[in-house]
Amino acid sequence: MATEEPRSVTIHDVANLAGVAVSSVSRALSSHPDVSPAMKAKVLAAAAELGYSPDPGAQSLRSGFTRTVGFVVRDFANPFFGEIIHGVEEALNDAGYTLLVTNSSGDPLREVDRLSLLRQRRVDALLVSSISEASTRTSKAVASFNRPVVLIDRDPRKMKVASILLDHAAGVREATDDLLRLGHRRIAMITGSSAIRPTRERMRGYTEALDAAGVAVDEELMASGAFSSSFARETTERLLALPRGERPTAIIAGGVVTTIGVLEAFTELGQRLGADVSLVVCDDLPWLRVMRPRISVVTRDAEEMGRQAAALALEMIKGAEPRSVTLPTAYEVRETSLPPAE
Repeated sequence: MATEEPRSVTIHDVANLAGVAVSSVSRALSSHPDVSPAMKAKVLAAAAELGYSPDPGAQSLRSGFTRTVGFVVRDFANPFFGEIIHGVEEALNDAGYTLLVTNSSGDPLREVDRLSLLRQRRVDALLVSSISEASTRTSKAVASFNRPVVLIDRDPRKMKVASILLDHAAGVREATDDLLRLGHRRIAMITGSSAIRPTRERMRGYTEALDAAGVAVDEELMASGAFSSSFARETTERLLALPRGERPTAIIAGGVVTTIGVLEAFTELGQRLGADVSLVVCDDLPWLRVMRPRISVVTRDAEEMGRQAAALALEMIKGAEPRSVTLPTAYEVRETSLPPAE
């Protein structure tokens, strides 16, 4: 004898058990601001007792919102982005939103494809850490999104988007000032592509400090290029192979992969951190904190950056106008900021 399939629990069942209207259940389950805490608790208790789960697809069709936010990341392999993602997800989870993350892998064409994919998924807002601010394809894809967009440390230019920025110039300026105070005059800056804001701002802080100290900027010591450890390693090896008096006595490494390449070069060349060449890196990571000597660093709070980016997206979803938020960086003197070697 065939057994009868159990009937699915509906929103009407939840409303009957809670003793409220169906519309009240819908608002309570979607965390509508007009629902009182007591009403929400009553509805959630009834839903839990009945084992009811709302259909996300049906909810999004009714409301026009999917309660998801998309994030296009430049490089999953970079631990800095992992910290940003953690901050974003924490903030969105607290607000009842889900995060969809996709990786462009440093490929401009894939970046545009990922943007298109998230648009098709009808995410309510978009976070973007673009490969290059000069990419017209990416700019057009972002501009045509027609929902809230938050750029992660990128120049918003003339687009009507929000942005979460970092004051890179201040931290690097402070680091350069300290190296100059210690007696360095041949300070190299090695960093990634100038097609994005962080590189330009780091370079600005570096050159402003040199100018203020009356030290001529040597173009040979300013190296910006690919976001790769190989570029940083080869550049460091080239600079340290210069004749004595021309080679740098201190290096500032801009970014995580740049730091890895510089450290690889130091190891291969047998350079002692701080004792032979002073070193300051941008971004403090767990593995840097256990290295000895402890490397001087320009720090930034990646998780806070993620939380603030999520907050900007959520407030725009509710109708607020896009705005920019700038977070600080700070220079922390450790054991690799020393006077020039004799």
